[in-house]
This record gives sequence, C-alpha cells and structure tokens, in this order.
Amino acid sequence: QVQLVESGGGLVQPGGSLRLSCAASGFHFSSYAMNWHRQAPGKERELVAAISSTGGSTDYTDSVKGRFTISRDNAKNMVYLQMNSLKPEDTAVYYCNVKYRALRWYDYWGQGTQVTVSS
Repeated sequence: QVQLVESGGGLVQPGGSLRLSCAASGFHFSSYAMNWHRQAPGKERELVAAISSTGGSTDYTDSVKGRFTISRDNAKNMVYLQMNSLKPEDTAVYYCNVKYRALRWYDYWGQGTQVTVSS
C-alpha cells in the first residue's frame, strides 16, 4: 500500500534552517507530482510547495518563496523541503502528499512532522 513517511521536524530558533524528508513507497513515485502542506494550530491546512514528477517545475506559496526549496530524488523515492530563514509563523505540522488520477482520484498523506520555530 501507499506510504508517505515524513522526518526532519523539530524545534529551531528564528532564522534557522531545517530539512524535511518524505520517504514514499507503494506507487510509481517518479510518475507523479509531490506536495508539501502544513497546518498551523487553529488554521486550515495550506499547500506550501509542489514539485513536478521530473523535478523540473516547482511552485511555492508566496509566504515561503525565496526561503523554502522543494526537491526530489526519483532514484530514492524521496522528496525534500529545505527550509531556511525560518520564522515563528512557519510553526506547523508539515505533511507530505501525493494526489493523482488513475481511473479514479487517489489522495495520500503522511502522518506529519512538527516544526516549531521559537526562541
């Protein structure tokens, strides 16, 4: 079955960096775009970054542009989110996600990893 397992979250001071990883299995990873979402306390889940199947195209929500970088390694079935210049408002649970259509829509999520930015 499809599994998405995030890691790399933690507590970091403002201005610091973290690198999130997502290990994917159970589907043809290199065929599909991958996404990172986040959900802060009391807020709706939001799409943070997306990357195409080949990694040639990326997109970011405005609040993280220039600070976050999404990447993938199709040989290892991994997707990453490099987060630099972190701010307290980046505090959230971060989720790895894949959504694709194969006869019907499939939408899979990891369990999430907590990122806390605080001094």
